[in-house]
This record gives sequence, C-alpha cells and structure tokens, in this order.
Amino acid sequence: MSTRDAQHALELFPRDTDGLFAELGLPQYVSKQLLDWVYKKQVQSVEEMSNIRKVVRERLSEALEFRKGKLVKTQNASDGTRKHLLEWESPEKRTETVMIPAKARRTACVSSQVGCPVGCTFCASGLEGLGGNLSAGQIVEQVVSLGADEITNIVFMGMGEPLSNYQNVTRAIRILNAPWGLGIGARKITVSTVGLPAAIEKLAKFEIPVTLALSLHAPNDDIRKELIPWAKFATIKEILKACDTYFKATGREITLEYLLLHKVNDRTAHAKELAALCKTLRCNVNLIRYNEVPDLPFERPQTEQVRRFQETLASAGVNSHIRASRGRDIAAACGQLKRQHITPSIGESS
Repeated sequence: MSTRDAQHALELFPRDTDGLFAELGLPQYVSKQLLDWVYKKQVQSVEEMSNIRKVVRERLSEALEFRKGKLVKTQNASDGTRKHLLEWESPEKRTETVMIPAKARRTACVSSQVGCPVGCTFCASGLEGLGGNLSAGQIVEQVVSLGADEITNIVFMGMGEPLSNYQNVTRAIRILNAPWGLGIGARKITVSTVGLPAAIEKLAKFEIPVTLALSLHAPNDDIRKELIPWAKFATIKEILKACDTYFKATGREITLEYLLLHKVNDRTAHAKELAALCKTLRCNVNLIRYNEVPDLPFERPQTEQVRRFQETLASAGVNSHIRASRGRDIAAACGQLKRQHITPSIGESS
C-alpha cells in the first residue's frame, strides 16, 4: 500500500494519475473515469464513483482527498451575488470566494492566498498580512464550491496577489481551462495583479493566454506609493512596459483597474494623468467605485465625480466603463466577510 500523503483530487492532471495508478497497482483505463468523476461530475468522495470497482475505490480513497475547505459561512445579496467564507485546516486560514451573476455570465471571484502580502491601505484583506499560499486544488475547490456547472468566467481578484503564488495559480488555470478539467476558455479567465514586472513577463510566456488586469489605482507613482506599499518595488512606467510585453506576446488587451477613492484619486486632474498613461499601452480602463471598509478612512466617491472622471477619459480618447457595484449589502469587497467573522463588532456575526 502507498505511503504517500493524500493528494487533493481537484489538482489532478492526467499525467499525475499515471504515477498514482502505477504505485497503487491500478489499471490505467480507470484514469479517464476518475478525472470525469472529479471534474465533470464533481463528486465529493470516491464512493460516488459507481462505474469504478469497489476494490479500486478502496485504494483510491486512501490516496485522494476531495474537500479540504470547510464552508464557514455563506451570504447571499439581494442582487444574486453569493459569497463563501472557507476555512483551510484552522480558523486562522480562511479565504473568501464570490459568485457574481450578470445577465448570461456567472463569474467566480477566487482567492489565491490566505490574506495578502501587498497591504493596500484601502483593502480589508491586507490588514492581516499573508497567512500562506493556496494550493492549485484549493483554488479550484473555490470554483466547485460555488457550483462549477454554473460558472462561465473566473477572475483572480479575491484575497492575495496571484503572481506571488505563480506556480499554484498557473497550475489551477491549466485545470480550469483544460477539456478534461472544468473547460473554461482562456478569454474568460482573468488574472489581476498589483504589478510585478518579472512575473508579468513570465506569464506572457505561459501557454494559456488569459486576460491580464493591472490593479493600478493611481495616476502617478506618488499617490500609488501611498495606497500600495509594494509600489516602491516598481514604477508605473516599469509595470506598463511589462504589460506591453504581455500584450505583444498574447494579443490580449490589458485591463487597468482603477479604484476611485473620494478626494484621493478621483479628481479631473487625476483623470488627465491616467489618460496620458493609457496612451502608452493597448488597454481599457475599469473604473471601480470604492466599497467602504469599516475602520479604514477612505470614502466612496460621489456619483457626479465618477461621471466627470469617465467623461475626462472619454474626451482624451480612452475607453472606460464603470463596474457595477455588486454585493454591497453583504460586504462583498475583498476581505470584509472574513473580518466580520473574526471581529463581530464591526459587522454581522455568524
């Protein structure tokens, strides 16, 4: 019998089953059946695999683990947004994942890390620092927990910096994209990053050309350093150069994420600076109205100011759209549900 640790079933590749089956003395024809049960039918135990012989199921049950995350809490918003708080191994290791409905789309917003190392001053996730990387299986499990059959799009915009967990994130993307996996198209998978030039250039060589979104959030380096501590490691110019490399390698237009904060980065002068940056890159701008976080000093911008900001971009020939706010009544901003569950005084307790 194998002495290997149980492997997360939701990070299996076809090539992984070859070694596993050889070690367990199992026939290779079971491999396709196993992957079908894991990714297409999304069973939660080996015992549910009815077309696999009992003796084979018994061996597989010792080698595979199906659900590592404990669902601590679910919140449902009036607009259909659904948020899960998942616990991995201990109460200190919790992450959030969100299902966002929009017309024909069902988008899963997944976390790549427990907490976040970046420490953005406006973000709830960064308040607690980094608690560790999620495995590829834990990332895929978030999608399955939301109901993978319903999910049409994936965005790595939950807790964590995806490109600082590069190996596990790209492994998860392969599973999410593969025909034998969840079969979600590359164009429907978005990786959002605060801007790590070397990692962006590495992603440009990755075989699956996902959409790249840059969490810019400021029109110049001075403001960006105030909002994003990691901005000290790379200038906007250096980051945009890496993004241009990504565009040239993949042909995929870059999305610039710009979180509008009242009287911080939402003035007309800021819009003009942002427009000038956009002239250096094939991109579109996603304007995001801030969802306020208790205990943080930032405020949601006024509707009229957001409109003026977008008009200023348009007058400069920059394509932008305003992201619809979703899940405000369940604190859907990244990290808020986790904080509420840990500190009931700042929100709803379970």
